[in-house]
Amino acid sequence: MSTTQWNDEDIPDQRGRLAVITGANTGLGLETAWALAAHGASVVLAVRDIDRGKHAAARIAEAVPGANLTVQRLDLASLDSIRAAADALRAQCDRIDLLINNAGVMYTPKQTTQDGFEMQLGTNHLGHFALTGLLLDRMLPVQGSRVVTLSSNGHRMQAQIHFDDLQWEQSYSRVGAYGQSKLANLMFTYELQRRLADAGAPAIAVAAHPGFANTELSRYSPAFVKLLSKLPMMAQSPQMGSLPTLRAATDPDVRGGRYYGPGGFMETRGYPKPAESSKQSHDQAVQQRLWAVSEQLTDVKFPV
Repeated sequence: MSTTQWNDEDIPDQRGRLAVITGANTGLGLETAWALAAHGASVVLAVRDIDRGKHAAARIAEAVPGANLTVQRLDLASLDSIRAAADALRAQCDRIDLLINNAGVMYTPKQTTQDGFEMQLGTNHLGHFALTGLLLDRMLPVQGSRVVTLSSNGHRMQAQIHFDDLQWEQSYSRVGAYGQSKLANLMFTYELQRRLADAGAPAIAVAAHPGFANTELSRYSPAFVKLLSKLPMMAQSPQMGSLPTLRAATDPDVRGGRYYGPGGFMETRGYPKPAESSKQSHDQAVQQRLWAVSEQLTDVKFPV
C-alpha cells in the first residue's frame, strides 16, 4: 500500500461490510459510495431527494455489476426525517460497519432548518450528531466499525463556537456560520472518539476533509470561488476529493481521533495524508459543552 499516493486501489476488500453515506447522490458522497461498492461493500445512499438517489444508485450499478445498493430518504434539516430514517435503517440493518457523515451545505443565505436551527449548523453538525446517536448502537458491537465525519479547511475561518448566539440570530455571517459548523464536526469527532475509547468499544471516530474540490457545495459561493472551482489547476475532482474520506473509512492503519486531508499545497489538493486541525478544535472543555448543547437541542442521547 502506498503511503504517499494512497488511492482507491488501496481500499481493502469491503465484502460483508455495510456503509451508510449521507449525501451520496452527488459529488464526494457519490464518489465515496461508488468506490466502496466497487470493493464489495453494501451501501445505503442516504439522500434528501429519492429520485436523485435512485439515479445515482443506477449509475453505480451500471458500472459495478452486482452492487448491493439501497436508497434511504434523509433530510438532515429535519429531526423528524432523521428519526424516520434511523428507524428504517435500524429495522433493515442488524449491524452498520461505516457511517459516513458526508452531506453538507456551505455559505447559505440566512435560513433555518425545520426545527429552527441555523441551516449550516443544523445540517452539517446537529443533523449528523442526531443521526449518529440514533444509529450508534448498531455499530458498537461491530469490530472495525467507524464513524467518519467530513470537516473542512473552513473550520479555521472566522471559526469559533458561538455559544452566546449559536443560531446566529443577532447577526449573520455565511463564512462564520460555515466555519462554526465545520469546527463543530471536528469537535464532535474528537469527543465521540474519547467516549468510544472510554467505553472500550471496537468502533472509532475519524474526520476527513476534501481540500478544494469541484462539487455542488460551492453553489452559494462568491463568483470568483465558483470560477476557481472550475479550474483543474486550482480545484481537484470529486474523485480525488473523496480519497481522504475513503482512507479514513478503510485504511487498516487508521486510528480513532485522526484527521485526514489532501497532502498537497495548503491541503487543497493531492493524495490523502494525516492532517492537523486547529488548536481550538482540541479544546476538550468546548467539545464537552458543545456535546451537551447538541444533546439538548436534538433530544438525542448517545449510548456512550
